Amino acid sequence: MTTDNVKVITRNRKARHEYHIEETLEAGMVLTGTEIKSIRAGHASIQEAFVQERDGEMWVVNMHIAQYDPAHRDNHDPLRPRKLLMHRREIENWAAAAQAKGYTIIPLELYLRRGRAKLLIGLARGKKLYDKRQAIAERDAERRMRRAMSERRREQ
Repeated sequence: MTTDNVKVITRNRKARHEYHIEETLEAGMVLTGTEIKSIRAGHASIQEAFVQERDGEMWVVNMHIAQYDPAHRDNHDPLRPRKLLMHRREIENWAAAAQAKGYTIIPLELYLRRGRAKLLIGLARGKKLYDKRQAIAERDAERRMRRAMSERRREQ
């Protein structure tokens, strides 16, 4: 994200390695006070999280937001499902796309925009093993090319 007032809390780094990301969307979340305080402190993880549709609403499941220590007994459940704030048409379109064989919706980034927690979600299709190998080979070839170019510049 290149816009101002954005603080990235966490990224799902494995997502782009494990999946082909077809489409992305920014969604807000319904959070409790202790959850947003914990997110602002940077204590959240979206590594094992996924998004699913239930009763016409989108929910993020398995997102871990650590308990906020000063809250003591008024704390939240770290793994509770959290409702995403999306327009009805977006929910319908994304739910229909996720029903297609091999597709899922996964969180890519959790960040704060103007003090509000936002979740960047992606419509993803799982990569096969040979896709992963091909991506690694392309990355290595690109790295070798850059290294060769920099060595040529040094020689001149």
